[in-house]
Amino acid sequence: MATKAASTKKPASAKAMAKAKPAASAPAAKAHPMSPLAPKTHPKLPPLAGVRLATGEAGVRYKGRTDVLLVTLSEGTQAAGVFTKSKTSSAPVDWCRKQLKGGSGRALIVNSGNANAFTGKIGDESVRDVADATAATLGCRSSEVFMASTGVIGEPLPHKKITTILGQLAEEGAADGWQAAAEAIMTTDTFPKLATAKASIDGRTVTINGIAKGSGMIAPDMATMLAFVFTDADLPASVLQQILAEGADKSFNAITVDSDTSTSDTLLLFATGKGAKHASITKSTDKKLVEFRKALDSVLLDLALQVVRDGEGATKLIQIDVTGARDNVAAKRIALSIANSPLVKTAIAGADANWGRVVMAVGKAGEEADRDKLKISFGNQVVAEKGLRAESYDEAKATKTVQGKEVLISVDVGIAKGSARVWTCDFTEGYIRINGSYRS
Repeated sequence: MATKAASTKKPASAKAMAKAKPAASAPAAKAHPMSPLAPKTHPKLPPLAGVRLATGEAGVRYKGRTDVLLVTLSEGTQAAGVFTKSKTSSAPVDWCRKQLKGGSGRALIVNSGNANAFTGKIGDESVRDVADATAATLGCRSSEVFMASTGVIGEPLPHKKITTILGQLAEEGAADGWQAAAEAIMTTDTFPKLATAKASIDGRTVTINGIAKGSGMIAPDMATMLAFVFTDADLPASVLQQILAEGADKSFNAITVDSDTSTSDTLLLFATGKGAKHASITKSTDKKLVEFRKALDSVLLDLALQVVRDGEGATKLIQIDVTGARDNVAAKRIALSIANSPLVKTAIAGADANWGRVVMAVGKAGEEADRDKLKISFGNQVVAEKGLRAESYDEAKATKTVQGKEVLISVDVGIAKGSARVWTCDFTEGYIRINGSYRS
């Protein structure tokens, strides 16, 4: 099991302190009540050939908890990634985008508590210093080191606190400890997020493991969170990139908590090639990859839905299905218009089957729609159709469909054959409470 690295707390140099003066560490990370949508148990992820993990307490922002994760990857590991489209992306995101051109990865280092976003040249220098220190520790190139940071925006990253414990983390790296890894990257999350699956490639079994963090600032524009997926399959970076991008569109790009796209969104996929030997794969369309792609998609969707279930203050998971739109793109815009509507989300929070708010959200999406062809259902209850409240409408039955922890809203636009599915959560006072005190 990956053990917690001890922090030797060496003081930063005067030069470093002059450049960056981060806020003093808070006494402890605030613990939020466990989400009522949290899974009752967490899957035990198996060891993965070519992957070692270690976590440690660096005191980046909080004391008394792990806040740094180092994943050491075997030589030859291939890497792919999808990142935020935010125009104010963080320094680690900018770094990772550049390193993906090389296609290989030997290390992943993640810190929580500080996003290293909107930190100017100081932020870039911090990333470079951590990458160089990690490369020197592991004996690889800096270009093979990937990084991610999550936490408060606008504060310089106290990177010396991270580099100080790198040596010990490298020594303590072990093949298990996946849950400890997921816990180290949490911020306002109330539970660690893990998923695993097995798949066959040409008759040989390979494994896929994934961890993620995310709870607030969640809106699909890539994926608004951090997620790291690893496999022992032997696949080239070009293939990984294609199947990851397609998988993200059906999972992380189909979720939203609060419509806010993070500066730090990072989804990385690493393939060590150290598992069962299988046939060579050179194209993402190879039929031998069919089962693997399904397994990868299932891991990505599992992690994405865990993020929504842990939405800040969430009490209900909401699935929105849109059919009959002009095309799939239009359907997704309509679905997201519904999913991101504060009025829809607060109505569901209060168990109010207020279908008028769904009508509003469809209308404001800007996509082709016809009032007299629109059909809206809550669960299996048709609530509106043909431009009116449904003749079979029953207020009590409609209310019952939105009282549970999982709610389905279906909308048929009646225009063509475009369809989409997205997931969101309700809006409660808990969201305001968490975000109103995030930095304090």
